[in-house]
Amino acid sequence: MKNEKRVNCFQCRYFYTTWEPSHPRGCKGYGFKTKAMPSMVVLQSSGSPCLKFSPKSK
Repeated sequence: MKNEKRVNCFQCRYFYTTWEPSHPRGCKGYGFKTKAMPSMVVLQSSGSPCLKFSPKSK
């Protein structure tokens, strides 16, 4: 893996928590639910870091 900065989904406006025990995390930007962190799923499937990351407004 290249020396890339990891995306923290907890700080992203598209991240959300679901009520499904088998898929507790979701990404509204890409439109999927997963057991792992969404940014890791994007990295593993595309080979590049998440491009939809947008920081939460304070």
